[in-house]
Amino acid sequence: MTEIKGTPIVTDMQVIPVAGYDSMLMTLSGAHAPWFTRNLVVLKDNAGHTGIGEIHGGDYTCDALKSVKELVVGQPIGKYKGILDSIHKGTKRAKEDDGEGIQTLDISKLKFVVKAEWAIECALLDLLGQYLDLKMCEMLGDGQQRDKVETLGYLFYVSDKNKAAGALPYIDESDSSDPWFRLRRQEILTHERVVEEAQVLAEKYGFKNFKLKGGVLEGAYEMDTIRALKKAFPEDRINIDPNGAWSLEEAIRICKPMENILTYIEDPCGPEAGYSSREIMAEFKNAVHLPVATNMIATDWRQFYHAATLKTVDIVLADPHFWGFEGTIRMSQLLNDWGLTWGSHSNNHFDITLAAFAQAGAAAVGNPTPLDTHWIWQDGQNLLKDTPQIKDGYLEVPEKPGLGVTLDMEKVEEANRLYNSLPSHDRDDALAMQYLIPNWKYDSKKPCLVR
Repeated sequence: MTEIKGTPIVTDMQVIPVAGYDSMLMTLSGAHAPWFTRNLVVLKDNAGHTGIGEIHGGDYTCDALKSVKELVVGQPIGKYKGILDSIHKGTKRAKEDDGEGIQTLDISKLKFVVKAEWAIECALLDLLGQYLDLKMCEMLGDGQQRDKVETLGYLFYVSDKNKAAGALPYIDESDSSDPWFRLRRQEILTHERVVEEAQVLAEKYGFKNFKLKGGVLEGAYEMDTIRALKKAFPEDRINIDPNGAWSLEEAIRICKPMENILTYIEDPCGPEAGYSSREIMAEFKNAVHLPVATNMIATDWRQFYHAATLKTVDIVLADPHFWGFEGTIRMSQLLNDWGLTWGSHSNNHFDITLAAFAQAGAAAVGNPTPLDTHWIWQDGQNLLKDTPQIKDGYLEVPEKPGLGVTLDMEKVEEANRLYNSLPSHDRDDALAMQYLIPNWKYDSKKPCLVR
């Protein structure tokens, strides 16, 4: 009998672009289109296992994944760090990437902040976990820290999809038996409607933490929405993220009275008067006694060095799709040692990313802030046979080894067909805005509905 040594070998790598449906969610960058796109990585090994990963959508990221197949197939899964290192050394920064990152929320630059190879890392860790009979979180950092991960209800202002009727195919769920599914496709622009949104989410998922996506209406109006939320949920933690829409002066003026209402403020202001976001937010912190979070000004280690040196932020929302899974857990360890706080931001995603967030959240050390997840806006569009659930405000950690979930290939093929039918695969938040405000153009210093 021949003795088999080493870990299983990757025998196949598929890159599958997929799409799902979205609501007309409003952010500083505009309005979400009727669809969102993602890229899946599906690896198979010679032990008969399948590993999966999910990353942001678009042709740029899809092509990047396809270009490194030869660096993955044929390699032992135990060498996953070496595989990732070979990808890093074998790829170059795109000519269009000026290193600016997303400190002004320029969505066209998001593809340079997201690193395609982290979907490969996820799939390799999924395979390795299945081989070792260990959960993915047990293989990260100091191992599994918790059995469930606290999450927050991500609140959005939502515009009236009917204003784009006939031109953009937003889905309608008005006949759903689920109160949340009905509500999430309707217009939500008033304080009262946002409070109703939070109440329905609290009933369905048990959230005790909420974050409102700002940068949509006047800053003072959005703060009144926060006050209405706090009145409705006096014991809950309430946050806001305007994506740097406010000037330093406005941010100080409207946030100072909120010191006992907001739990934290995320990216209140951006670059201004020749100074970077890191410098401007340091000045904000000198004036306002609120913890400051970011997913815009510390998206890699060099940016984090400058943010930390200036004492700009207290909470780093280290999305694994920006940092990688080992990178985000390394960040949690560093932040915990320094007395700061780890969390994770998110983008529109399928349930594969939801499972990945559960694993990362379970491995993060210290006392993480409740994790963001857009999944509530996509719930029901499952690509898994065993989607993790959010109950009582906590995301469950799958019990099976690796990522702990099983791909539903019929659903994946359906999502791939939708992707192939779309007129564009890249995110474009200006598209829908033309139906709300003719000739609308993005301005990082103007909330999207203030023109």
